[in-house]
Amino acid sequence: MKVLHLDTNHPLLIEQFAALGFENHEDYTSTKEEVENKIQDYDGIVIRSRFTIDQQFLEKATNLKFIGRVGAGLENIDVRYAKMKDIYMVSAPEGNRNAVGEHTLGMLLSLMNKMCKANREVKKGKWDREGNRGVELDGRTVGIIGYGNMGKAFAKKLRGFDVEVICYDIVGGVGDDNARQVGIMEFKQKSDVISLHVPQTELTEGMVNTEFINSFQKPFWLLNTARGKCVVTNDLVEALKSGKILGAGLDVLEYEKKSFENMFVQKPKALKYLRKAKNVLLTPHVAGWTVESHAKLAQTIVDKVKARFC
Repeated sequence: MKVLHLDTNHPLLIEQFAALGFENHEDYTSTKEEVENKIQDYDGIVIRSRFTIDQQFLEKATNLKFIGRVGAGLENIDVRYAKMKDIYMVSAPEGNRNAVGEHTLGMLLSLMNKMCKANREVKKGKWDREGNRGVELDGRTVGIIGYGNMGKAFAKKLRGFDVEVICYDIVGGVGDDNARQVGIMEFKQKSDVISLHVPQTELTEGMVNTEFINSFQKPFWLLNTARGKCVVTNDLVEALKSGKILGAGLDVLEYEKKSFENMFVQKPKALKYLRKAKNVLLTPHVAGWTVESHAKLAQTIVDKVKARFC
């Protein structure tokens, strides 16, 4: 098995593939076109988000048997066409779900207790206790949209709080002891906090827009550690200004480049607002990016490929 690694990952991935007898090749700099010219020589690809693997690319990958995506989602791969070519698709949501759950909870508690605002003010010599009075999570209803690996991990972290946790998912029967699955009407009536844990699909792109936001009975806190394009930023900003959204914790943004290596494609007015807003917490797509998940993501890919081909 000859494998091409297109993004740097934890060294255990290459080490363990080598132990399985795989031949590892690394190419972290060639253009997509240059990779296309040699992809027919490889049985496997390991990638994060360096570029899109589309139909044109896959047509040239005549010997490809698997694609390993070291991350949770497969939105940068033409999965439908890959499956038509009988290419085994491997992702690793199990590898960083705990990290995402912890990060999401941290964002929520920081927002509700104004920790970032208070930290900035104290460091500048301002001691404003009343202006930084927080609110408690206990007694509230946390609504999770998308109850897969990430949603379940966040719900598990909430078990120590006196909260009701509900979830909404297009797949039925996914609720468990940590979250009760409900219909969309009950979800919109009860939720005080909304946390997104959905993949990027045609159904979820632009999902959080003005119509969606205004359909909720109560003002709410919004958390997004899923995909940036699920939220229409302009509509989010208007809801923050009106108070319909009480605060937002965003690990992902609509304006990110697919490679995640540079900050943003552009810097529109809505983004400038988010960067200055005291009730908005921003992190650079690192919810699943811990020391531990770095190894677990790679190990998950190895384990799945080994189970399929060895």
